[in-house]
Amino acid sequence: MNIIEFPGINLKLEISKIAFSMFGIDVYYYSICIVTGIIVALLLARFSKEKFDINFDTVLDNTIIGLIFGIIGARLYFVLFSLEHYSKNILEIFNLRDGGLAIYGGLILGATTIIINCKIKKIDILNFLDYIIPFVAIAQSIGRWGNFFNIEAFGRKTSSFLRMGIVANEYIEVHPVFLYESISTFIIFCILRKIQKNRRFKGQILLIYCLLYSGIRTILEGLRVDSLMLFNFRISQILSIIIFLISIFILYKNIKYPKKYEIKK
Repeated sequence: MNIIEFPGINLKLEISKIAFSMFGIDVYYYSICIVTGIIVALLLARFSKEKFDINFDTVLDNTIIGLIFGIIGARLYFVLFSLEHYSKNILEIFNLRDGGLAIYGGLILGATTIIINCKIKKIDILNFLDYIIPFVAIAQSIGRWGNFFNIEAFGRKTSSFLRMGIVANEYIEVHPVFLYESISTFIIFCILRKIQKNRRFKGQILLIYCLLYSGIRTILEGLRVDSLMLFNFRISQILSIIIFLISIFILYKNIKYPKKYEIKK
């Protein structure tokens, strides 16, 4: 059991990574949070009115494909930038229950396989992504709580009101970065759902997600103490900045030349 405190609100919790055991197999809260996020996202997508001519069965098909390759991509990304550790502990590469999934790796490989599948089946990719991307944000918001139970994705020491007290060799009070991202992605979900009702051009919802998430991630990655590094650079922060700038450029083009990109009604 681990002790986590939130001194600002006088809250002290005793938590375990393991939720329960079944047939001798430990089921981790990390996994439960991720699965819960996916289920909630699918339910919300199922009852959404803004489907942009995409059948929900298509979402289910692509969810299965995206999840399989998304998990592979998230793990590969994490392992690739933690080679010093995993080169000495090869078997740990396959142990996902303790965490070690990088969201950008999952988004990149998951999205790539979904795009390929849509191309093969002649599905409008931008309509599909505009439909599902808000629900990706809510899945992220819920899934981030897996980091809470694993006591990871936290930041530097702080005395802020939202500080989180943990024991890492010694008792320290740090930024609960997982909480910041959970709240941020929930807000992104709300914003995107609002914009979905008045979409002006294909890809608009996707671009706004990329803009908002990459902007927030750029800031939050700067707070973290467990960032994946390449030399002295935070990989996810550099990637976030690139995505942010590309999103601004494409959005600018659509705003400057609205007739060229707008949806014909």
